[in-house]
Amino acid sequence: MEQVQELYEKVSGPSFSYKVGSIYFEPSYLQALLIVFLLFLLVFAFARMRYLYIHWSLGKSAIAMIFWGFLLAIILEGFLIIGGRSFLTVIFGWNNAPKPISTALDVGRERLVDVLGVSDGIEERQYSPNEIIEAIKKLSPSETEAVKEYLCQ
Repeated sequence: MEQVQELYEKVSGPSFSYKVGSIYFEPSYLQALLIVFLLFLLVFAFARMRYLYIHWSLGKSAIAMIFWGFLLAIILEGFLIIGGRSFLTVIFGWNNAPKPISTALDVGRERLVDVLGVSDGIEERQYSPNEIIEAIKKLSPSETEAVKEYLCQ
C-alpha cells in the first residue's frame, strides 16, 4: 500500500515546468497524459466531423426537403411582409427600421397586397333600418328567434 502511495505522489506531483510569458505551468504526468488524450479526442472529433460533412448525400429526399423549406420560408416571409414587418426586422428587433429597408418593405408589401388582393381592414358600412328588417325577414324562424332573444335581453 505504501508503494502505491509513493507511486501516486510521484506521478501526480509536478514533474516539469514551462514558462509561458510571465506564467509558470507545472503539469504532473497525469495532467500531461490527460492533455495529450484530450487533444487526441479533439483531433479525432474534427476528423470525424470532416468525414461526415464531406460524405453528405444530396439524394432525392434532401432536394425535396430543400424545396419545401424554401417554399415555407417564402410563405412565412409573405405573411410577415403583409403585416408590415420582415424576417430581418423581427430578428434584429427593429421597431423603426432604417429608411432604405423600410422603403423596400413598403414597396414589397404594396406589390404583395396588389397581387393577393388583401385589404388592410374591414370596410365599415352603415345599414339603414329597412335593410336590417329585410335581412331579418329572410332568416329562418329559429334564427329569427335567436336574434329576438339577443336583442331583447
